[in-house]
Amino acid sequence: MNYEPVFSVTPLLINRIEQIAALRERILGATVNVAWIPALQMDSKARNAHCSTAIEGNPLTLEQVRAIEEGREVPAVAERATREVENYFAGLRHIEKRADIKTIRHEELFELHRIIAGGGVMDQGEAGRYRTINVRVGAHFPPPPNEVSVLMFDLLEWWNKEAAKNSPVISSAVLHYRFEEIHPFADGNGRVGRTLALWELYRRGFDTQHIFSVDEFYWEDCLRYYAELQTVQQGNGDLTSWIEYCAEGLLQTLERTWARVQKFSAIAVAPKLILRPKQEQLLALLQAHGRMAPSEIWDALGISRQGAIKLMRPLLDAGFIVREGTRKSGSYRLNTM
Repeated sequence: MNYEPVFSVTPLLINRIEQIAALRERILGATVNVAWIPALQMDSKARNAHCSTAIEGNPLTLEQVRAIEEGREVPAVAERATREVENYFAGLRHIEKRADIKTIRHEELFELHRIIAGGGVMDQGEAGRYRTINVRVGAHFPPPPNEVSVLMFDLLEWWNKEAAKNSPVISSAVLHYRFEEIHPFADGNGRVGRTLALWELYRRGFDTQHIFSVDEFYWEDCLRYYAELQTVQQGNGDLTSWIEYCAEGLLQTLERTWARVQKFSAIAVAPKLILRPKQEQLLALLQAHGRMAPSEIWDALGISRQGAIKLMRPLLDAGFIVREGTRKSGSYRLNTM
């Protein structure tokens, strides 16, 4: 048995892939050897972790997820919710380190699943092992457990040997859908499936900076995300509409990334200013919030008022940020002139 995905390369899909390629080149060209890339990378990881876990019902806000990423304590939050986010961050780091791996085997999937779904965040089954029970996902009944290993073997064969014949936009979408259709694990398939789709982009050299978060697109309209999956499941298995949908999501994501890059690029950078990690973190916070009061800044950064003033002074002098309002009610924002 061999897996052969069924889809058509439509004019709409070609157009989106061409737009994605052009936008990606523009982003890469604007982000060579720049000081604020770490800030964008942190921002993208937080958005990915927040959105992918939120799709599965995790209640944490984006700011709470950022706090976890930075190692700050998040009070009055359930341990499981925190662990899910910590696991997802670990999963993202895992695939980044393995972006150049040539062959993906079952053991690689087991390890990724143990990272993302381990530590008591599964409702059923065992982390790092294919399921031994039947499962249901909405109206979809995935294959019985005795078929899972063979189906995953076929999918891995396709991924390792055939996927590279297609655009990474296409292969990533195919992998995403087929993994969810098989639903090989008892729990955690959604998070792992979206991570695999991102991993395929990394393996194909699509993203060398790791500064975009396509899971935002899926999370912002979860109903459509599940409806697009169901369209294939309830139809004849043709993946065309699903691949077009994923291409739309990647295009929209890169458009947002380009807008963020432009905001950072527009800042008048002092030639000799080297950003410290907390300063990069501050720029990411202002980029996400638009503007922040002084007290919000030092609370978010976990530093004193005096420490925040010391941190912001060179950024103000260099033109990275500007202060607006009165002395008592003022706020800070990125300088986007």
